[in-house]
Amino acid sequence: MAASGTAQATLVGSAASSQEFRIQEFTAQEAAVQVSAVQGEAVQVSSIVPAGTEVATALTAPSPLLEVRDLAVHFPIRQGWLRRAVGAVRAVDGVSLALERGRTLALVGESGCGKTSVGKAVLQLIASTAGEVKLDGRILTGLSRSALRPLRRRMQMVFQDPFASLNPRLSVGEIIAEGMQALGLGRAEASPAAAVAALLAQVGLDPAAAGRYPHEFSGGQRQRIAIARALAVQPELIVCDEPTSALDVSVQAQILNLLGSLQADLGLAYLLITHNFAVVEHLAHEVAVMYLGRIVERGTVGEVLHSPRHPYTQALLAAVPRIGSADEAPPPALSGEMPSPANPPAGCHFHPRCPRAGAECRTAYPAPVAVSATHTVYCVLNAR
Repeated sequence: MAASGTAQATLVGSAASSQEFRIQEFTAQEAAVQVSAVQGEAVQVSSIVPAGTEVATALTAPSPLLEVRDLAVHFPIRQGWLRRAVGAVRAVDGVSLALERGRTLALVGESGCGKTSVGKAVLQLIASTAGEVKLDGRILTGLSRSALRPLRRRMQMVFQDPFASLNPRLSVGEIIAEGMQALGLGRAEASPAAAVAALLAQVGLDPAAAGRYPHEFSGGQRQRIAIARALAVQPELIVCDEPTSALDVSVQAQILNLLGSLQADLGLAYLLITHNFAVVEHLAHEVAVMYLGRIVERGTVGEVLHSPRHPYTQALLAAVPRIGSADEAPPPALSGEMPSPANPPAGCHFHPRCPRAGAECRTAYPAPVAVSATHTVYCVLNAR
């Protein structure tokens, strides 16, 4: 029997810093050692190593709540008496993304780039042409309405216009309770009125507002009602489609702070659709920039907003108004208009407007270039 000894290993995982632990008193004949109480989880070490040797232990990373792969949404163009399809508007054309619990992914870009279509396709409010959407590992694309019904409570949407999205014929209490009644949900044996009152208080409104109608509230209050309606079914994912664009600046800050506090308290995941980079910097963890139905750059907020690599992202950030001196040079403006999604240009879709486009940009769509482990850009200029 071999002499006993001591081995030292370094745990390399997804934690913020690696941790060292000691395996005491083993023999050469032992095939594995069970080490417990490493961040509350047992880690299996498959072999014995001499002291001082680093062991890379693959810890299972949490699976994303939302996974989207190669999502496409094409709207047919029909003409003639027989309404035959003669083309298609490629609103979304091969979008892939992932979103973890308790995180916010911002989807930004010009109007008409396909942001809202992505959000609606994720929630299965519109049919996708191709691709796959998964919620917590469950494939949503292709499910029937009856199969989707029990999954509706796990994903909700806050729309851009709070007045248009609220039924003017229903009271606030009826609007909030409608989702719970439709899905047969209750809140810990509480009466519907008590549940509505709790939700209104949660979003900062007086519970007495349940008896009033949408037209009696301001824009910010109506958006709080829309958020309460989304929270009523206790979702895990909320798609926020321009939730502050129709509001005053001071009210925008209130709604953003509310969304942030709800995320911290409930662990919600947000897919935030916006064109406001100030909102992105305040609320988001990651950013995906869309142009003509495709994602052209993705990374953390710090990477994309402070070190943009795609010419389109750089142009968007340069166009953000800033308070400066009168003699400060104006930002470079994008030339031309966004091409039609019914007839996107060959190669990189941005090349007709890009001041740095070359011949290779006009022939083939660029492959993704990994700037870092979390930063990806679709541009040949970054591959050189």
